[in-house]
Amino acid sequence: MRIALLAPLPPEQTGIADYAAHLRNALIELGLEVVTPLAGCQDLPEQLRRLQAFDWSGVDLVHAELGGGRFGEFQALGYLRRAQPHLPLTATVHDPERLIWRRAKLFFPLTLLERLPHPLPQAAALLADPLTLREERRLAKGMRRLITLTRLGGDCLRQRMGLRPQQVAVIAHGNLPIAPQALPPLEPLRLLYFGFIYRGKGIEDLLQALAQSLAAHPQCRGQIRLTLAGGTAPEMTFDPAGNYLDGLRQQISALHLEDVVDWQLDLPSAQIPATIQAHHVMVLPYRESKKLSFLGLMRGTSGALSWANACGRGVITSNARAFAEEVAGGNGITYQQGDIDSLSNALNRLILDPQQARQWAARAGEIGRQRQWANTAQRFAELFRDACEEPLR
Repeated sequence: MRIALLAPLPPEQTGIADYAAHLRNALIELGLEVVTPLAGCQDLPEQLRRLQAFDWSGVDLVHAELGGGRFGEFQALGYLRRAQPHLPLTATVHDPERLIWRRAKLFFPLTLLERLPHPLPQAAALLADPLTLREERRLAKGMRRLITLTRLGGDCLRQRMGLRPQQVAVIAHGNLPIAPQALPPLEPLRLLYFGFIYRGKGIEDLLQALAQSLAAHPQCRGQIRLTLAGGTAPEMTFDPAGNYLDGLRQQISALHLEDVVDWQLDLPSAQIPATIQAHHVMVLPYRESKKLSFLGLMRGTSGALSWANACGRGVITSNARAFAEEVAGGNGITYQQGDIDSLSNALNRLILDPQQARQWAARAGEIGRQRQWANTAQRFAELFRDACEEPLR
């Protein structure tokens, strides 16, 4: 089977690019041929020219990765649906309940609002949303399969897009096969935030909650450490609101956490497993975007959660997105997103009973083994075969 994969790929620094690369490699290991006609191209007009010049005659199925605020893959699927109607189209939807959430280009007169100060550009996107949603639904209904990473995400996507039940499949985020590593000694208790470091991840909440926990249990100072690790994409870290990393450092200083917080910025991929396994628990304090809430419910998951399972480490996470489903197997706990007291209470319980970390780690390791990319790719291959055999509608 020859698959055309439409997706961002490394060296692009996004979780979806990493996901697509692992999926591609795992499919190749199964004996499938995977071609990437848009690799390395982020310019929308150039992407369209590449699609038009590509020989689609030898392709059995097209699979795309949708999400992360990207438009190219959505545009490509729309083009192929019109130009190559015989080709089976599938996609992984990383940010359900929507496919792209907003249009790449607004229409006149809304284009005038894009040049004006906040919140007028956001208002323009909201005014254009009925058209965006109609375009998303039209494409979704023409797809053979749409894959989500969680059941909640699949249910929300199916309802919002008006899809038949058989059009939506759930395949959990794949994991790399990581050799298990015993937890380090429980003192000091080592917490880890892992992921891209930019606004919207709730890192400020974590710092404040940790300061509250240490204030409530001053005897534990010196017995707990937090590492902030991950990527710092310049376009996200250095935004119009200022240098985010400097802002975090200032907050750490104001909360008197300089002796508690460690940094591992721009962590090389090869060091990710060892870094995670050097800690006891990952903490993901994500908040859902208030702006996106006007457009729908984001019910995706996180690549960091996948890494935690792969490395056999439990998670304390907010109840944003579909995270509650991801830790329902006993591999962690959730707290109310944005509620610093709730997060501090979760940290307090762990500080006072660090044996929880062992229980979560054991269960996370089991989940990680079940979701290794070899097994995940097999599920994709079966789905692709079923999609190819399904008659055109």
